[in-house]
Amino acid sequence: MSHGSEQPPENAMNSTDARKDLFALVKAAEEGGVTTLIHKRDDRALLAPLDRFPAARQPGAFPSHVLSAAQKDFGELISRAARGEPQVLRRSRTPVAVLLPVDINSASHSSDPAAGLAASAGGAVNSQGTQGRAGAPRRLATLGDTIGSVLSSGPAGGLSYGLPGLDAATGGLQPGLLTLVAAPPAGGGSLLGLAAARQTALVDGRKVLYAASGPNRADIFRRILAAETGADYPRLKQGRLTEHEQQVAEQLRQQASVLLIDDGSDLTAEAIAETAPHVEDLALVVVDRLQAAHNARLPLSGNRLPDASQALATLARTLHVPVLAVVDSTDPALLSLLDADITLTLAPTDDPSKVQVTVTEQDFGAIGSAYLGLDLVHARFLDAGPAPVAGAGHEGSAPSVGTAVERQLAEVALPYTSGAQQGLPAAVTHVLAALRTALAGGDQKALDELGPSLVQVATAPPPLPETAEGRGLAVALHAYGSTGTPGQPVAAQPAADGGAAADAGDEDGTEREQELRPGDEEDEPDSAPFPALKLLKDAVGRSKMHPIKVIRIEDRQSGPWPLISEHMDGEPRWIHPDVTSTRVPFIRANGKRVRRDQLDVPSGFGAGTLCLIDRNGSYPSACSAVPLAPNKLLHTGPLPAFDKASAGIYLIDIPQWSRTDMPHPLGRIIDRPDAQGRVWVTTPHIKQLERLVRDGHLAAMPTIHDSWTGKANESLFKPFYAAARQARMELVQAGGEPYKAYKTRLSIALRLLWPKREEQKSPFWRPDWRMSMVAEASVRHWTTAFKAVQEGHTLIALRNVDAAVFWTELDMPPDTYRIGTGFGEVKAKFVQAGEVIPEGDD
Repeated sequence: MSHGSEQPPENAMNSTDARKDLFALVKAAEEGGVTTLIHKRDDRALLAPLDRFPAARQPGAFPSHVLSAAQKDFGELISRAARGEPQVLRRSRTPVAVLLPVDINSASHSSDPAAGLAASAGGAVNSQGTQGRAGAPRRLATLGDTIGSVLSSGPAGGLSYGLPGLDAATGGLQPGLLTLVAAPPAGGGSLLGLAAARQTALVDGRKVLYAASGPNRADIFRRILAAETGADYPRLKQGRLTEHEQQVAEQLRQQASVLLIDDGSDLTAEAIAETAPHVEDLALVVVDRLQAAHNARLPLSGNRLPDASQALATLARTLHVPVLAVVDSTDPALLSLLDADITLTLAPTDDPSKVQVTVTEQDFGAIGSAYLGLDLVHARFLDAGPAPVAGAGHEGSAPSVGTAVERQLAEVALPYTSGAQQGLPAAVTHVLAALRTALAGGDQKALDELGPSLVQVATAPPPLPETAEGRGLAVALHAYGSTGTPGQPVAAQPAADGGAAADAGDEDGTEREQELRPGDEEDEPDSAPFPALKLLKDAVGRSKMHPIKVIRIEDRQSGPWPLISEHMDGEPRWIHPDVTSTRVPFIRANGKRVRRDQLDVPSGFGAGTLCLIDRNGSYPSACSAVPLAPNKLLHTGPLPAFDKASAGIYLIDIPQWSRTDMPHPLGRIIDRPDAQGRVWVTTPHIKQLERLVRDGHLAAMPTIHDSWTGKANESLFKPFYAAARQARMELVQAGGEPYKAYKTRLSIALRLLWPKREEQKSPFWRPDWRMSMVAEASVRHWTTAFKAVQEGHTLIALRNVDAAVFWTELDMPPDTYRIGTGFGEVKAKFVQAGEVIPEGDD
């Protein structure tokens, strides 16, 4: 691209208007090559297509921001660009536009305005046009460019291992670096590589190349399944899966495209380096494993390892992604030859279920350590809390003190107590640092003395930064304030509306849903952070089954349609029969007066606290596999048995349920039987009853007295689910208005499947689809709680499709739940019995 002088931008806007229209402006730049001049007081910057500045396409070359985060901090980005620091704008991980400084004089002296802008920005010495030519100078960066990039990108933070203690000790997996996991044979090194792969692929939804030189792909799948479900790995090796494990396996199949496995027998480091550049949006490479002993069958073994390590280090730098390699040796002589950037050395402790990980950085030596729980039966590591600080004693010598809530608070406060993050009052930082020191040193007396100060901080927390670290600290402080300290119980304080706790993954707006209003049925504008309705229409439209999206108005008063009601959702509204529940007045943080539950647990339940479980995204998560009929429902009448190839609605007898520790599996459906004691249910509940009969929890399947069915399909909404899941991962960290808008549009799109009023001109009218989706969410909610009860946990209450309350002695949620911010994962909070539960329906 060559011009004699700088071309004027096609339009100009102030920063406030540009912020509002950012998504549309970026689309215009991306698709139409439109450049926009943006001014903010004395600062001016160009929002330009990437062709104007090709260097922006290089990963890590300049500060980059996902669009939702860029919209939130747009004014600051304009100022940085105006000062000469180009800011790259990304959709997910793909650069789509760039903010450039406006320097007409500098650009006019160059035949390439992009080169002029790069020079004025203090960037690369040579332009992109010269790269790749024989004899061309290497790309150099000034110190000023490096400082600007580091400061604008914030503290270093890599991909997570999914183990908070290890993440705190390492800072995560850093792009461009080779990390070596050194463990003795059978010491769990492979499981650490697998933990990083699971977190990156299955939780974060990012591409992983898993190069398996030791295990084969079947072993890898079984280990993932064991870790995800808590199943016994030896039993899975025999090919025996429970119904729940089969369900999880099917869910993993839906995420299979983000975890790519190469278990070829001729796997070499060179082959990995040749394959990796062809994996689009690659985020992590895991090599499992390098074998110290020579094996003629395996190239990644013996004296070939130093060369292999060098090739993997070069791959990390070239692609600017983390490379994690596992080696089955802790021999210092071998590790020095491998010359990794970071080495994690696993060593056994006096406790056979715990290992210590020492973190060593090249040229600096040991920089940290952490303890991990070794759970070989379930093929995984568990977080075991922080390791002792230097000087606190020898390995394993510090006694275990503090509750899980206290340890979690110390961990999430680490960015602030270490000085990596700023923004807390000095007194608060001092208290949190003292907490970490007391825990690491096993000093119970110091921990007791800190109690009143910690309670004061938790019940009246300071304003916290709107960052991932700030939101995490807010959640941990709230959890601590809910449980208090021994002898000093503290009433739970609800998180402020729209505050840090809500931004960390609160699905309130989705689960309780938005009331439809005229205009909601219109497609979202191009500037919308998440075009939910467009995506839902596209998902249905691409189905090869040619779905019938709308039942004609004249047909809605006959056939199956009058039989469908909101009560078919099957949501449980249940309190344990031995627990007293009282609705009491409560004032939310925004001043709104509401009523909330107060649960009094009898003394016969033993000592403990209430663990509040809140599932994220129950409705959109259910969209991953909803059994329904895309086409017309036909009257199929009484059926001798449920036909798995069909879906629809079924009139059945209410099955007897004798257990008192769990609600009826049909939830509130049983509250409105007809004169013969029968109820209509959708396919998800029929399939649930079949599983309960097969597992011996129900005596027999109820008789199907009538039915309306069609050919079954479980993937109609799957593309919509995938898009919603990806958008959530991008927006939940940014929080603020883009995330709120995302939740609102997600709720509206799903509600539009069954609009109730004539003035709502929805593109859909399929009440059976709507109620099947909600019923699927209810079934998943009930099933997970039932599994926890089967494992010995005490369920106190089960409500809606997302809320559960357990009685626990250990301040830990049941392990059938997965803590996190993703769809289907949960948040866990703790309150004392008799205290008001701050969350609930208004």
